[in-house]
Amino acid sequence: MEQLKRMAVFAEVVAAGSMVGASRRLGMTASAVSQHVRQLEKALGLALLHRSTRRLTLTEAGERYSIGCIAMVQAARSAEQALAALRDEPEGELRLAAPVASAGLLSAALAPLRTYSRLTLRLLLDDALIDLIESRVDIALRIGEQADSTLVARKLGNLRRQLCAAPAYLAERGWPAHPKDLPMHPWIGGRPGASGMDRIVLHGAGDEVLTLDLESRVQASQASALHSLCIAGWGIGVAISQEGHKALAEGLLLPVLPYWQLDDLPVYAVTQRRAEQPAKVRVALELLSAHFARSLPRSQA
Repeated sequence: MEQLKRMAVFAEVVAAGSMVGASRRLGMTASAVSQHVRQLEKALGLALLHRSTRRLTLTEAGERYSIGCIAMVQAARSAEQALAALRDEPEGELRLAAPVASAGLLSAALAPLRTYSRLTLRLLLDDALIDLIESRVDIALRIGEQADSTLVARKLGNLRRQLCAAPAYLAERGWPAHPKDLPMHPWIGGRPGASGMDRIVLHGAGDEVLTLDLESRVQASQASALHSLCIAGWGIGVAISQEGHKALAEGLLLPVLPYWQLDDLPVYAVTQRRAEQPAKVRVALELLSAHFARSLPRSQA
């Protein structure tokens, strides 16, 4: 590495035409510049400069060697300029992993990115956790509390959950009057599991808390499938995504036990590191944070 530094110093001497001129460019003393050149000549076993009291001229070896040294410095500067573009303005490929049901949220939150013509977006939508390093993911949108790891989790906000069912189902099977009635209804649960049981915690008036273990009639690997099955009348489920709360607003689903609340789910943007992020990641994180700050349905983060 010291040899590369000496080559860079020599290139500056050639460009400036003198040790003093190179020292000004490099922020070094003239004697330090001269020392670097002498050490380079010693390592090469050839003189690179003819020195006189008035001027410096290149030897034949110096002329040949300077071509490579100058090209090296120019390549380094070009590399820095390329990175500066990544640092200062979103460009390249932004790889973002998220649950399938988050597609609508991401489309709305990241819409301003379309103005950056040199940026492409790759969405990896999967309800299973994706390895950020293996899949070269820049940002992962994850729901629920995060386990301690080397990854950096930035909280964006909370998603409100609401028990719900289709009007046709409730007309046929009746409304549960109390959480203790829920085990008598088909439950649309979460991801497939060995036990087939889903634990929910409900908060009522006066700080009353009930914990229920419900046997799932339906489980699915994707939340969007559970949403569709709930609308189709398979049983009682939970609205959490934008699509779920839209269905509640449109009457496709009706709130069940509205005075009993499920815990909100935190939403995190997970990255591999906190600092030295390229512009595409910084801007995307800012857009996601702003979206959760102004969007409903949510509770205060």
